[in-house]
Amino acid sequence: MSWWGKVLGGAFGFVLGGPLGALLGAALGHTFDSGIKRLELEGFATGDQERVQTAFFTAIFGVMGHLAKADGRVSESEIQAARQIMTQMRLDEDQKKVAIALFNEGKRADFDLEGVLTQFRKECHRRTHLLQMFLEILLATALADQELHNREQALLLRVAEGIGFSRGQFEKLLAMAVAQQRFAYGGARQEPQTPPLAEAYQALGVSEDVSDAELKKAYRRLMSQHHPDKLVAKGLPQEMVKLATEKTQEIRSAYEQILKARGA
Repeated sequence: MSWWGKVLGGAFGFVLGGPLGALLGAALGHTFDSGIKRLELEGFATGDQERVQTAFFTAIFGVMGHLAKADGRVSESEIQAARQIMTQMRLDEDQKKVAIALFNEGKRADFDLEGVLTQFRKECHRRTHLLQMFLEILLATALADQELHNREQALLLRVAEGIGFSRGQFEKLLAMAVAQQRFAYGGARQEPQTPPLAEAYQALGVSEDVSDAELKKAYRRLMSQHHPDKLVAKGLPQEMVKLATEKTQEIRSAYEQILKARGA
């Protein structure tokens, strides 16, 4: 049975405790008449794939809602960004309802951000690439309206630090995310944009004077980090594979632009 089936079958024991369990329980309770009132975990240890998938789904939409409220109000572009992610994930109707309920829980003034992040980091069991994907999805959501407000950036830094990234690592990931979005497929565009060459290097996190060998190494490292199958094995919900795939497309487009400029 999938992680989602086991969430719905919470009476059989596969659900989360702690802040994430409280968050998921509230979302399920608001969504289904037979919502689960008490969430406990039996038989699955921290780090198990399906438990991590449940934690990822719960945390991403809860924190996404909290991020949307960071500047004092939830804009239409932020709501649309969340809906677009749900569409990309091809969630079924029940999953969409729970995702929306989690998003709304995240907007609450008493949302336990630190508790959620601390537990999520523990559930991921040092799976750095999975934690990075979590942060990158939030960065993409915040950048959906083509601007990043000071409060949003400050909150994203709190999120990054809450799951184990330093300020320096966050700033590098933010710069890469900004550049990578310029290479994105999606919306009404059928072809990626052709940004300045400097942004292609920034999308790969390398300087313009990098050697061909180091460039290839950086590209292969990023492709490996975002490989959908590897991320799913580490605990990325299967529904989010398309997000990981699109990230690899952005990275590949930037790399190919650099190769073309270098005559390779």
